[in-house]
Amino acid sequence: MSDYVCNIILVDDDEDDRMLFCEALDELVIKANLLLFKNGQELIDYLFQADIVFPDLIFLDVNMPIKNGMECLQDIRNHPKLKDIRIAMYSTSKADKDINESFSNGASIYVNKPNSYTVLKKTLEKIIQFNWQSHIEHLSKDTFLFRI
Repeated sequence: MSDYVCNIILVDDDEDDRMLFCEALDELVIKANLLLFKNGQELIDYLFQADIVFPDLIFLDVNMPIKNGMECLQDIRNHPKLKDIRIAMYSTSKADKDINESFSNGASIYVNKPNSYTVLKKTLEKIIQFNWQSHIEHLSKDTFLFRI
């Protein structure tokens, strides 16, 4: 088994969603460090600090107070040191508007929050083990919305 540890950030204003995400991630065989933030401003404040370990993947809720996911996505994509971080927009929203805006603003993938714990675990496992290079090279609106 590899010694690789995946650095993941979850940004979500819903405490229950954060708790379920943590529990599901803990049950996977994948080694991961997880940082949690309650809103987008907390994420941006963290990412713009000096001497941080950049995440391998950010799960970013679309609808949050203070600074929403779309605003964070734009801030990250417009910053030279952050622009290549993989970002999974993570939302209950299935609205074409949110999916299209996420795609246009440079998200790596769009994930609808699963409605069962089992599906959440499968989703996290697949996304963390994704072949990101291939996914990004062949990214289109058809491959952008994650389906399990």
